Amino acid sequence: MSTDAPASVSPGPAAEAADVTHTYARAGISVRALEGASLKVSRGEVLAVVGPSGSGKSTLLFLLGGLERPDSGAVRVAGVDWASLSGDERARFRRANCGFVVQGMALLPQATAGENVEVPLVLDDVEPAERASRTAEALDRVGLAGERAKLPDQLSGGQQQRVAIARALVGRPTLVLADEPTGNLDSRTGLAVTALLLDAAREGGAAVVMVTHDPTVAAQADRVVEMHSGRLSRTARIGPPATPGGQAGAGPTP
Repeated sequence: MSTDAPASVSPGPAAEAADVTHTYARAGISVRALEGASLKVSRGEVLAVVGPSGSGKSTLLFLLGGLERPDSGAVRVAGVDWASLSGDERARFRRANCGFVVQGMALLPQATAGENVEVPLVLDDVEPAERASRTAEALDRVGLAGERAKLPDQLSGGQQQRVAIARALVGRPTLVLADEPTGNLDSRTGLAVTALLLDAAREGGAAVVMVTHDPTVAAQADRVVEMHSGRLSRTARIGPPATPGGQAGAGPTP
């Protein structure tokens, strides 16, 4: 694939993993993090992944986001197999199709809220006027239109996480990957931030895969899957698909 041509996307599932295995080394010992995991996530669907620590939840997110490569099996986002991309292609495709929300926010401390949000657009050489418009739109969507010029340490923990959400959504991704997005927040703030994340993602048509240990956060999803020892062991429907006509969870069901 030419590095000058963006990967073409399909109208199928937002993301899918097919019989994926993944092993990593820890203290010189090979650890099997995923063992034949299969999953499909529909566009507009919110999926929560729950399970004990070390069960493979975060590894699944890393593979869906193209940050790790599977030992076997296939991982696709918007119909594009990560294995078909290399080098700059992977980075460009990731910025165009994946948004990330992490527990530690990962905000640049010396950059304003607006500057933090526009980082993905700067990396993609989006024109300044377009960057300004999309940054303002993303901050408004998370209720921070008036906080654009503030530094992270001038914002509350909940506001910082909302900046991280705006950054994840500013590129208008196909898939949002959230790893314990409420881990640093009190329960009330965490629920409010989760609701805001899910509403904003659904409004933009993005699918969300969210790892969480909090059952009240998981209950806001359309579907919940459990992971144990690298396997997706059970799925439970919480509510109907988020978008009209969607078929959340189509395909292999753990």
